[in-house]
Amino acid sequence: MVVNVASFIASLDGAAPAPGLNAPLTGLWWAAKGDWDQAHRIVQDDNSREAAWVHAYLHRVEGDLGNAGYWYRQAGQMVAKDSLEAEWQRIAATLLGSKT
Repeated sequence: MVVNVASFIASLDGAAPAPGLNAPLTGLWWAAKGDWDQAHRIVQDDNSREAAWVHAYLHRVEGDLGNAGYWYRQAGQMVAKDSLEAEWQRIAATLLGSKT
């Protein structure tokens, strides 16, 4: 069961995301596993601001900064300027309610 960032990161050792994760966290999980396509499929079908933030992150990973900018606006987030790893951590912490 994922209840905080540490358990979310620990869940990356598994073959599939923990049951009960919402679409944005599931997409973030697949992104961390290196499966950009799976992550993108999951978040593109979710209309939440949280999914838009993960969507923005994914396009930043891809190097498509114009598309990422659109999704950051949809998410109500500033365009990230820090490392991809730092942004991933920030998104995970926010989506999990900043529980470490």
